[in-house]
Amino acid sequence: MLPEPKGTFLSEDLLDIAHGLVDESTFRLRDVGGSRRLVAWYGGCWRPGTPRMRGIVTATLSPADFSPLPSAKSQAEAWFAEVEEGLAAGRLAPYLGPGVTALASAAVPTTQEALAAFLGGKVTLPRRARGNLGAAAQYIESQKHRKVVAQLMAEAFATPVAPLPIHHRLARLPLPLVIDTWYDGAMRAALGARTDWGEIQGIRRSGLGDDAYYAAYDARGAPCRLDDACSWKTLLYKPHGATVPAQNFLVSDSDYVEVLTEIDIQTPIPPAVKERRAAAGYVFLGCRFDDQTLRSYARQLLKRSGGRHFVAVDPGPLTRNERRFIEQQRLNVLVLRLSEVVERLSLS
Repeated sequence: MLPEPKGTFLSEDLLDIAHGLVDESTFRLRDVGGSRRLVAWYGGCWRPGTPRMRGIVTATLSPADFSPLPSAKSQAEAWFAEVEEGLAAGRLAPYLGPGVTALASAAVPTTQEALAAFLGGKVTLPRRARGNLGAAAQYIESQKHRKVVAQLMAEAFATPVAPLPIHHRLARLPLPLVIDTWYDGAMRAALGARTDWGEIQGIRRSGLGDDAYYAAYDARGAPCRLDDACSWKTLLYKPHGATVPAQNFLVSDSDYVEVLTEIDIQTPIPPAVKERRAAAGYVFLGCRFDDQTLRSYARQLLKRSGGRHFVAVDPGPLTRNERRFIEQQRLNVLVLRLSEVVERLSLS
């Protein structure tokens, strides 16, 4: 394993040149403290370029292109300062993953693997479907019935997840958009004291016979028109559905077939979400990007969004696909335990 690069940052105007010339196996690109650092491994150390780049990139470098490497503490403080200010002003949209739900220590699955194991504990699965949520749900749907999948999902999330302080904090902020990607109802419960909000959920298209990709619900949980979202101060978007208020679940492979076919052209994303994201960045909390479907959704929601984007990453190894996604989307990274991150943001 190569040692982590240290020392300098490369100015952003050289990034496009560098991306086209540097071998991915030997370079590192990181968002750190708002600066993007590009260095490559050759000659036994990290350098600003490779032999293939020297004639184009390194020839353009000057002392003004570099700034000192900030300390880890100053990086964290800068990350928190910008995220806290962005949330308070409504310029950042929280993008919550199941890692946040896991902090509640509730009796519900909080990873795709745990949910797949729950389904496997109820129905005997073939080896190819074990541990794979989409395949497990698809097998049950094919061999039993779709109603069995819905019943098991409802059972898995039958225990209500109590909102955490971070949920209550977000519910008090003037946020135009909150995205929650897990199936529990904690964020809805936190918003429950208000009446100026509503929710849009992704729904299963297969068998519906129309072009519906989503359904809208008001603050009470009653179905409503999508046009009503124009009057909501806060829109809660659950792209994969949720157990409340109507037990909508996108979970099986067939659920995602048409959605993923159309998502590149943004069709499954509600117009109200598109409108609100245009002026917002995202802060990803409790999210992993080790699944292709999750990356596809996040990538398409990042498209045409405004502002800078942030992600809190737990210490520990990331998959190659996760690292690549974070780098390609230029997310500003904070490496810190999620529990510490949400505790700080809950008090801000």
